[in-house]
Amino acid sequence: MAMTSNDGSGRPAEQHVWGGLTMWREAVSEMDNNAYLLRCSRTGELLLVDAADDAERLLRLVEGAGGDLRTVVTTHQHWDHHRALAEVVAATGASTACGADDADGMPVPPDRLLAQGDVVQVGEVSLEVVHLRGHTPGSVALAYRDPDGPTQLFTGDSLFPGGVGNTKNPGQSFESLIEDVTTRVFEVYDDDTVVWPGHGANTTLGVERPHLPEWRARGW
Repeated sequence: MAMTSNDGSGRPAEQHVWGGLTMWREAVSEMDNNAYLLRCSRTGELLLVDAADDAERLLRLVEGAGGDLRTVVTTHQHWDHHRALAEVVAATGASTACGADDADGMPVPPDRLLAQGDVVQVGEVSLEVVHLRGHTPGSVALAYRDPDGPTQLFTGDSLFPGGVGNTKNPGQSFESLIEDVTTRVFEVYDDDTVVWPGHGANTTLGVERPHLPEWRARGW
């Protein structure tokens, strides 16, 4: 089930209710960043994926969700994904987590370092950590295997509709990213898996899978 409302950012705010989990997506910043708030249906515990910007609006979202924000997971170290992190953490006391290889680039020292195969809890709900190297060394995705429907995958800037994330800057690697996205995402999760990226609209693995050879051939 999905509900939308206008949040004033150019895209509508969204609320989705799945088996055991509710998700709100807020588009923040001039870069159309997505911030995702997850709430365990049984415990009310909250987890935020990417405190990207506009701390005031994100804190209103947390208040409206009616739970306790326990954790903020940052998908990667790029500045546009953590501009509101320090303020949100200061206001809520939430713990922080990010990929181990991105820890040095974070504005708040992470309380937990994430690696491939780890599990992050939001109340009674488990989120699988997928380490996707290439956009940044420590980029991570979070996968929720909904018992009543398709997997929901929060990919940061590693996977979008139409391709993988940017790898044109120093220290980035298309070869690494396309390999990890292929072997750790497309070879693991089903076609109905919903991809929730760090910017813009969502997609599914089934829509994107036929284009993997095209992405490899073009090199981005």
